[in-house]
Amino acid sequence: MRRLSGFNVVSLTLGFTFLYLPMVILVIYSFNESKLVTVWAGFSTKWYGELMRNEAFLDAALVTLKVAVMTSTLATILGTCAAYVLVRIHRFPGRTLFAGMTYAPLVMPDVILGLSLLLLFIGIGLDRGVLTIVLAHTTFAMCYVSVVVTSRLVAFDESLEEAALDLGATQWETFRLITLPIIAPAVISGWLLSFTLSLDDLVIASFTAGPSSTTLPMKIFSAVRLGVSPEINALSTIMIALVTVGVITASLMSKSAAIRKAKDEKAAARA
Repeated sequence: MRRLSGFNVVSLTLGFTFLYLPMVILVIYSFNESKLVTVWAGFSTKWYGELMRNEAFLDAALVTLKVAVMTSTLATILGTCAAYVLVRIHRFPGRTLFAGMTYAPLVMPDVILGLSLLLLFIGIGLDRGVLTIVLAHTTFAMCYVSVVVTSRLVAFDESLEEAALDLGATQWETFRLITLPIIAPAVISGWLLSFTLSLDDLVIASFTAGPSSTTLPMKIFSAVRLGVSPEINALSTIMIALVTVGVITASLMSKSAAIRKAKDEKAAARA
């Protein structure tokens, strides 16, 4: 096992400091007594209480969670289907166009995507609101799910599906009982990734949101333009905590799945 050199240690330290030190400072100042975010006046949790009484932030948070859950669910279904088609069906008319349209949002600027979707919704007469935000977020989130699931399907042992089909299972039963449980970690990862992307989006939501569907990033951005308040620090700290719990949970689930897979392989080898 290679040991880390001094250069690598310094590089890692500087990199992690650059990434996480601002978050640490934000969390610390969310417990600041003073209303001035740059002046420490003692430890206090009053801004969390103020945040819980701020209906504007709470309504925006509820809209954001609703949009993120619906977006991640819809994007996971569509992205998984797209990945399955691209990996399992090697030739069909328009395959290149389908693949290009699936992955295009990965490289398309958010401003262009948001503007084009806005023009589409206006053209078809669809009022802007939660539905339009969900549709817009699904458009760019499903391509990330497709990439994650595709990487798992490429390494999938197709002989397992062939064995199930030989034993009399239908295509749907094979996918539901064999394929889906094996690729489940990738599907869950895609869901979490699309959830995070939807939770974090500002640009596309700004184009597709209506007057009664302000998301949390939009609310924070508009509030920051008037000055950073300790309530925003408290809100950001809560979001950091939720994301951290989600990442740790996903990591534990992936680790337990890998352990179960290793145990099953050992049991099969002994048998």
